[in-house]
Amino acid sequence: MTHDTNSEPEEPPESVDADVRVESFRQTRNNRRTELVEDYVELVAELIDRGGEARQVDIAQHLGVAQPTVAKMLKRLVADGLVQQRPYRGVFLTEEGRQLAEMSRERHRIVESFLCALGISPETARIDAEGIEHHVSVETLEAFRAFVDRSDR
Repeated sequence: MTHDTNSEPEEPPESVDADVRVESFRQTRNNRRTELVEDYVELVAELIDRGGEARQVDIAQHLGVAQPTVAKMLKRLVADGLVQQRPYRGVFLTEEGRQLAEMSRERHRIVESFLCALGISPETARIDAEGIEHHVSVETLEAFRAFVDRSDR
């Protein structure tokens, strides 16, 4: 029996599972941090598309939160370079903010279309897609897109 001294010992399966679990929790925490940011820029884009601008009061109303909560998040979005606030006007997206809003809208559209293709009602699919869109990997999103494209034929 030969023994290969150049190979590393294999990790026990429970260690690999633990590493996967740690990565999963890390990714979920990161997704939660970006979820609010994406929701805000997506809503700002929607409000601008409908009315030409997004006002703090409208954002608060749509999200069901207090205006001070919106003000705090808008400061963060300004600092992140995603929105601009203009005195006595409202909130506007920067180019980077517009790109993030479009990416979020597209992810939402794909997830919602996938759920509808599975037979989920449009209303439930819209609601469920709102949560799923932030937590789906690029690989899974592409699989959803391919599934929807096949089912559209």
